[in-house]
Amino acid sequence: MSDFDNNVEVIDDNAGNRISGGTARAAVEYVVKSIVDDPESVVVEAEESGSNVTLRVHVAPDDKGKVIGKRGRVAMSIRTLIRAIGARENTNITVDIAD
Repeated sequence: MSDFDNNVEVIDDNAGNRISGGTARAAVEYVVKSIVDDPESVVVEAEESGSNVTLRVHVAPDDKGKVIGKRGRVAMSIRTLIRAIGARENTNITVDIAD
């Protein structure tokens, strides 16, 4: 006999404790640290506003070009990947490469 047979409401105790965009933040950090020469300097800040999350990526000045790539292709690829991860979490996620 399952909980649904007894009309018992199943409650997710962790529903309010989830960080919106947490998976995307971890993915950005992993990808960027894999690209740069100085992975210790990588910092990803998250700013949440409703269902929108902005991830700001800070890297060492020498590594900024590697994260952006030629004609911004690496940055566009990272943004596409993270947007797809956000879609799975029903969250609109944008990635900014900070100065």
